[in-house]
Amino acid sequence: MRFLTAGESHGPQLTGIVEGLPSHLPLTVEDINPWLKKRQGGYGRGRRMVIESDTVEFLSGVRAGRTTGAPVTLVIRNQDHRNWVEIMDPAPGNEPRKKALTAARPGHADLAGGVKYGHKDLRDVLERASARETAMRVAIGAIAHKLLSFFGVESASFVDGMAGVWSRVPFDWSLRERVEQSPVRMTDPEAEAEVIRRIDAAKAAGDTLGGIVEVRFRGLVMGLGSHAHWERKLDGRIAQMVMSIPAIKGVEIGPAFANAMKPGSEVHDPIYWEEGRGYYRKTNRAGGTEAGMTTGEELVVRAALKPIATLMKPLPTVDVVNHQPADAARERSDVTAVPAASVIVEALVAIVLAQAYLEKFGGDTLEEVVERVEGYKARVRAY
Repeated sequence: MRFLTAGESHGPQLTGIVEGLPSHLPLTVEDINPWLKKRQGGYGRGRRMVIESDTVEFLSGVRAGRTTGAPVTLVIRNQDHRNWVEIMDPAPGNEPRKKALTAARPGHADLAGGVKYGHKDLRDVLERASARETAMRVAIGAIAHKLLSFFGVESASFVDGMAGVWSRVPFDWSLRERVEQSPVRMTDPEAEAEVIRRIDAAKAAGDTLGGIVEVRFRGLVMGLGSHAHWERKLDGRIAQMVMSIPAIKGVEIGPAFANAMKPGSEVHDPIYWEEGRGYYRKTNRAGGTEAGMTTGEELVVRAALKPIATLMKPLPTVDVVNHQPADAARERSDVTAVPAASVIVEALVAIVLAQAYLEKFGGDTLEEVVERVEGYKARVRAY
């Protein structure tokens, strides 16, 4: 399964093409739109989330509520484009365009992208570098999540800490609904209240906030990925996918950074076997992978999201046209996108896992893939 996305933040639409899905996968817009709504939520988001009400359209590959095996084309319309028609017009004319951006923002793609592609109007960089692109990847992740559900896989995501405040309530699968109802997607009501207070303070100060998100997947078979070649290692593929999200600056599988400071006897998970159950672990300090492959335990992925680079009280920078000191450009933005990032990471990890299942088991129809997965599960139990 492979995919491609296209579109700019203020262009007419985001487009996605997904190739390699099996036929007969039940799929409607209602499998995707709730994910898009979750991505738009969270305390601290900007006015763009009021303007947009993301919904997806299928242009190909889905008929009568199920996939056909052909490439699936998806579209998400940008409602805000009506205010940017002249600025984003692909035809020549109207130069210099309104909303030109020349004061590069520290921490954003502006300067490096402008140098790389030779742009002096840095809007040509930021329009694609914007996290708006992740809306389409979340839509594709929702399709991947639907596919994984037929293999007995389920997932959850939450915010473990942000704005210097950590949740003191450990995640449990019974808390998923509590997380979904939380405006900052946290398990701890007390931490939630303090985080909201700090978001309000940051907004008043013209500042932004980052945090740590965690996603979990359970029901995965043992042996997804491979130890045989570096590019097939599942944890490496997950890390690359998660690091591709704008503002993500760190990824770990399980408590990897804490484990690095401990002796091996306190890090590795002893192996057990039981009739009818097969191999299992009593601990999961590895976070669900060993040597680039799933262990069959819960997959735990944690990611660090830096504070958003667009500040309402901007940092010093240089104007790329005249090379004079300037205040960094200000664009409509969020105070924080950490709650949304948890949803994005969950969706993108689902894509990697769906790809791993299809690569391992193959099959042109959903029925074929499910049959092969179930056969493999029986073989693993008997090993």
